[in-house]
Amino acid sequence: MTNPDRKVWEGVLAHLRRHHPALYRKWFEDELEPLAVAGGTLPVRTSSPVHAAYLAHNCLEQFNDALRAVTGALLTVRFLQPGEHAEPPARVVMKPTRAPSAPASRDETLAVNPDFGFETFVVGPTNRLAHAAAQAVADMPGTSYNPLFIHGDVGLGKTHLLQAICLAITDRQPDVKVCYLSCEGFVSQFMEAVQGGQMSEFRHRFRDVDVLVVDDIQTLGPRDRSQEEFFHTFNSLYQAQKQIVLSSDAPPELIPDLQKRLVSRFQWGLVTQIETPCFETRAAIVKSKAKLRGILLHDDVAAHIASVHSSNIRELEGAIGTLQINAEVRGVPIDLALAREVIGPAPAHEASRHATIQTIIDAVTGFYGVRLSDLQSKRRARSVTIPRQVCMFLARRCTRHSLEEIGGYFGGRDHTTVMHAVSTIESRAEADPEFKADLVVLEERVKPALRSA
Repeated sequence: MTNPDRKVWEGVLAHLRRHHPALYRKWFEDELEPLAVAGGTLPVRTSSPVHAAYLAHNCLEQFNDALRAVTGALLTVRFLQPGEHAEPPARVVMKPTRAPSAPASRDETLAVNPDFGFETFVVGPTNRLAHAAAQAVADMPGTSYNPLFIHGDVGLGKTHLLQAICLAITDRQPDVKVCYLSCEGFVSQFMEAVQGGQMSEFRHRFRDVDVLVVDDIQTLGPRDRSQEEFFHTFNSLYQAQKQIVLSSDAPPELIPDLQKRLVSRFQWGLVTQIETPCFETRAAIVKSKAKLRGILLHDDVAAHIASVHSSNIRELEGAIGTLQINAEVRGVPIDLALAREVIGPAPAHEASRHATIQTIIDAVTGFYGVRLSDLQSKRRARSVTIPRQVCMFLARRCTRHSLEEIGGYFGGRDHTTVMHAVSTIESRAEADPEFKADLVVLEERVKPALRSA
């Protein structure tokens, strides 16, 4: 790419960051290679067919908007797969000899989001089984857990796991034919095929695949004819040992109006549930989602978002986007003060039961007369080691941070160091009543609500 065009591309990315922060991803900088503008088009080479399809399906309008804003010209972006030629194909205009007898059936398969790989899925106690089953299916499609049925409330990660399976299979076995779509997409294509007399084409489309992944299968319930067709599609794939993966907001037996024979078949493999993530998992999800946007959140900010939003992951993503755009518009960093102002305070019961690490650090440094830099240093002098260990002890006792997160606050120490610190302080408190009294004083300073809890 020529230097002037490089500046254009940098301007496009900057425009996207500012005007479409929810869309922008860090991998736009690393995975996309802009080529020279030619013929009114900016070709952009992607790192995989998945990236090309996702960008063309979900981001083309925003990229075009950014390109035209930066250049002031009516240019368009064209996403290329690896190895695809930059020159646009010659345009051929054909005049129809007669009107078609029926509309062509639409292919309503969904574009897989490159963000939704297994490596970005945060595993916790409420989703561990579903995650393990999804990985097993991706490793050996058609042999492990067939069908795999994942259910849970909205926004808990079902779609992420379904797309992770698709990404893993297509990456490891490019020749495997994977079909990923919503149940609504299946139903609409079925109805169009019936109306257009194209049932043979429809059946080949879904029965000649190696892996069928259907999201939100609960919407199949009220549709008798669609259930009949899906029943035969399911049987055809299952008998051919092809993998079937389904998601729903309810287990098979609780889907309204679902035929008993479909309920039975959905239960042939593994039915597993994803539940609401715990606080630690939510905080880790917040940091993971922020990292995809190129944002490095402080642990206190992640913890605050996780405290305010506890029902589903989409709320967490929305909070990150709100913080991002506010920080961008105001030209300020994303810190705890901004999070409290923009997102609001943590619920009263959360604030009363849990301190922050910063509160603990302030109390301990004031009590022992040391500096934060001392606590984060490698110094092993007793005057520093004890306050550092007290901080770790109180953080483990009074916050919901994991051992790894606590260690990260104090010089990047690992979880075994935190465990040792907690054990050391507990042992000393048992043997030294005066030291134990100091701990009580410190705990009351960082968590005064404990006195009335």
